Amino acid sequence: MYNLSQDQVSQYNEDGFIAPINVLSENEAGEVREEIERIEKDWPDELSGLGRNYVHLISPVFDKIPHNSKILDAVESIIGKDILVCGTTLFIKNPDKKGFVSFHQDAKYIGLEPYNWVTGWLAVTDANEENGCMRMWKGSHKEDLQFHNQKFNENNLLTRGQTVENVPIEKTSPVILKAGQLSLHHPKIIHGSGLNRSKERRIGFAIQSYIGCNVDQVLGKMYVQLARGKDTFNYHQHVKRPSGLMNNIDVASRKKANEELSKIFYSGSKKIGKF
Repeated sequence: MYNLSQDQVSQYNEDGFIAPINVLSENEAGEVREEIERIEKDWPDELSGLGRNYVHLISPVFDKIPHNSKILDAVESIIGKDILVCGTTLFIKNPDKKGFVSFHQDAKYIGLEPYNWVTGWLAVTDANEENGCMRMWKGSHKEDLQFHNQKFNENNLLTRGQTVENVPIEKTSPVILKAGQLSLHHPKIIHGSGLNRSKERRIGFAIQSYIGCNVDQVLGKMYVQLARGKDTFNYHQHVKRPSGLMNNIDVASRKKANEELSKIFYSGSKKIGKF
């Protein structure tokens, strides 16, 4: 069992995040990167735009990650034994691009209530200050949801370019991870990440998010998988795990899931972004 210790749970409750958690070996993380590069080569643009979401529904390699027992043990320590995988997102920062993630709170636009959920962020490659690792504002999850300015920035990797303004950088902490390590963060913690100033790709795979079965989607329809325990509430649409890479039935299922996710992310917005 890889449950968090009581000290780690206390740290999560106090700070709003916990890291690093060792999940995959360096070789296993390398296999995930190879899967990304295979998809990019054989199915160009499949991972761009909305395609970066729900990759676990069309790839068995990615599907194994949210169902990893080490991750689930840690997640169970935070949200309990009934766990649903509610979505995944690839965050790729190429060295020749200017991609960044503005400071924001996950809970602002995703419609998952109550907040008995947690986001897992797996480093597929090393994540550090040079290549644009996440930065967390410790304790900010204890406050109410903040106002987010919708900027729709060209290089922002968020749907609306949602931004909490005037975050004091000196009060934020870098989440430095080696390839194969994981961080877990609270739905309301203010976090973001800067530019990749290195010469290598920075790749992160976010499980957005692990939710307790008591968590409803108040803005639309969410496609989920049962990862552990039971779903006694049945609020969501359940989908099967993928049978192979880019299987036609799985691809069609992901397309529906992404269409519904887009409706959720842009609920109430007059403008639609590229993600």
